[in-house]
Amino acid sequence: MTARCVMVLGASSGAGKSWVATALCRWYANQGWKVAPFKAQNMSNNARVVMAPTLPASQGSLPPEGALAALGRPGGGSGAGLDGELGEIGSAQYFQALAARAEPHVRMNPLLLKPEADTRSQVVLMGRVDRELSDLPWRGRSERVWPRIAAALDELRADNDIVVIEGAGSPAEINLMASDVANLRVARHADAACLLVADIDRGGAFAHLYGTWALLPEADRARIRGFVLNKFRGDAALLAPAPEMLREKTGVPVVATIPMQWSHGLPEEDGVFDMAPTLGTVVSSLPPEGALAARGGPSPLDRASASAGAVHTRIAVVAYPRISNLDEFQPLKNVPGVQLRWARGPADLAGADWIVLPGSKATAADLAWLRAQGLDAAIAAHAARGGRVLGICGGLQMLGEALIDVHGVESNGNSPGLGLLPLVTSFEPRKTVRRTHTLFGVLRGAWAPLSGVAASGYEIRHGQTARHPAMAAQGDVAREVIPGLAWQNAAGNVLGVYLHGLFEDAAVLHALFGARAPTLDEVFDRLAGTLAAAAAPGFLDALAAP
Repeated sequence: MTARCVMVLGASSGAGKSWVATALCRWYANQGWKVAPFKAQNMSNNARVVMAPTLPASQGSLPPEGALAALGRPGGGSGAGLDGELGEIGSAQYFQALAARAEPHVRMNPLLLKPEADTRSQVVLMGRVDRELSDLPWRGRSERVWPRIAAALDELRADNDIVVIEGAGSPAEINLMASDVANLRVARHADAACLLVADIDRGGAFAHLYGTWALLPEADRARIRGFVLNKFRGDAALLAPAPEMLREKTGVPVVATIPMQWSHGLPEEDGVFDMAPTLGTVVSSLPPEGALAARGGPSPLDRASASAGAVHTRIAVVAYPRISNLDEFQPLKNVPGVQLRWARGPADLAGADWIVLPGSKATAADLAWLRAQGLDAAIAAHAARGGRVLGICGGLQMLGEALIDVHGVESNGNSPGLGLLPLVTSFEPRKTVRRTHTLFGVLRGAWAPLSGVAASGYEIRHGQTARHPAMAAQGDVAREVIPGLAWQNAAGNVLGVYLHGLFEDAAVLHALFGARAPTLDEVFDRLAGTLAAAAAPGFLDALAAP
């Protein structure tokens, strides 16, 4: 078979491409089609562990559904490694694959850029870190990676009825068109029918749509089958006559006006978002390379978002500059009575029941930033009062006594940790990438409800952590509650784990909160229903028609 390709382009970053692509994946899957997502190039430090080919992709095929569930073994904290089975893709394509009821695979996001500094990214090609590509200039990569991108897309097209493609940023970035591998080049290769999405809540949506269309080459304009107004608040009738005026100028209809979805339940891939209706501000943690300092305006990080119900647990997540895998906290926003706060200063920790140190793509640099903000003292004071502290991956490494990086993997040397766990982390050139199914041992104190709970998640890390030998000899021993993966302090209130995705595990949520969040299937079906209700009758079928 040769799949029909539907592509979602954006008039700007943050317009809602990922949201719309995810909804399309589920809607077409619900119609009985075999569907796969695709994004040629993603820039994100939010990644997931998925199937990767052991042979050149042209010789392989997608693994059977359910194969991921068979990876790993309970209790030992281990799973299949990068030696042939697993690799990394951006979180958005992982969730889109689940929405499409397809097994996530590295072909769905063949090129992943993981920013490490303002002008440097780690390049992950077909799920694996490519150090040679990482050292090349931005524009020097495109011709090197395009054959692999095109082959991955062709293989998906050969195995599916519909491929839903997500673009990157805007297709009208005229400074990048010559080296484009994510937007127009993909659309041409796939002969894709395209939607162009604008965020009307920002203002200027009609100008965004018209300006983007006008900057495209004429042949590419013809691929735009419809404009989508996303995040609309108010009476849609008040938009007239603008949609018709836009159609007169471009020949392209507005095919959907999607209402603002404050609590749609899908993790936000690239930014720290407030979900409350009055706090709809975004601070992107991962803008394009070289643009980190170009934001400005007030930060929403001192504001909290709470799910329905009386608040019983206030959780502050430290949002350092190179935060990674922040999408794993989405389920906390959906748990009744939990208030989630993104913290960038000591004042943001006031009143918190938990402090969470999340993952980081640059652990030593983010730890230095944390100290510069005065957060180290605030976290130490919280722990001294018996408050809960949770470190995940890079956050676990920060909680220890020392970070050792003799190979220069993440930094240029060694640095002291926060000293809340008697642990030492060494950074190794080889990256651990695996899915893990394990079992918590006996925990004490505040984290005791996790005792004996089976948990599933994933690991993406260069760090290897062990007890501090000198401190252990003096009797200050970190309690290892999952072998090689989780440690607790003697008082029981500080816990560090290497396992990402804990809060996506229903058993963990129930143990900690006695509650459940909406399942992903419920979220996907709601997204698909919202898009279908907003779209012109028959348009989604017509979009995928030959």
